[in-house]
Amino acid sequence: PVASPSVVGSSPPSSTARALFQQRHTLTVTMATGVAVSDEVSTSFQKFKLQQEPFKLRYFVYEIKDKKTIVIEKQGAREKTYEDLVEELPEKDSRYVLIDLEFESADGRPTSKLVFISWNPDTASIRSKMLYSGSKEVLKSALNGVGIHINATDYSELDFETSILPTVKKFA
Repeated sequence: PVASPSVVGSSPPSSTARALFQQRHTLTVTMATGVAVSDEVSTSFQKFKLQQEPFKLRYFVYEIKDKKTIVIEKQGAREKTYEDLVEELPEKDSRYVLIDLEFESADGRPTSKLVFISWNPDTASIRSKMLYSGSKEVLKSALNGVGIHINATDYSELDFETSILPTVKKFA
C-alpha cells in the first residue's frame, strides 16, 4: 500500500504555531542588533499616551545606551515646541523621538497625533547609523499604537512646514 501524499501547510496554523512564529519573529528582530527596550520606555509610554502625571509631556528623545538598551535620554515639558525638540537632537548622532504633535487639520480643527521620528543623520558614524536602523523596529513595537513613522537624515527632513506637517496631515 502506498501512502497518499499530504500537502504541507494545507490547514491553517494552530494558535500555538502562530505564537511560536511570532515569538521567533520577535526574537529575530531583537537579535539583529542585540538591542532591547528598557522597561521604563514601555511604562512611560503607556502613561504618556493618556497624558497621565508625571508624563504630561510634549516629547521623549530616546538613545541606545552602551549598544544594548534603548532608554529615555530627554523629556520635553508640555509647553515645549517641535522646534525645541529639533534643537535637542545631536547633529552627528542618531536618536529616536516620540512627540505629541499638535496641529490644525485640513478642515481647520485643532488636533494632535503621536509621531515617531527616527533621526539618523548623514553626519553620524556608520556604526551608529547601522545600530539605530537595525534597532528601530524593536522600539516601534514597544510604542504600540503610534501610527505615524518618519525617517529623517538631515535637518531639511525635519522642517515642520515643508516635511513633517504634510506627512502628519495625511493621517488627520
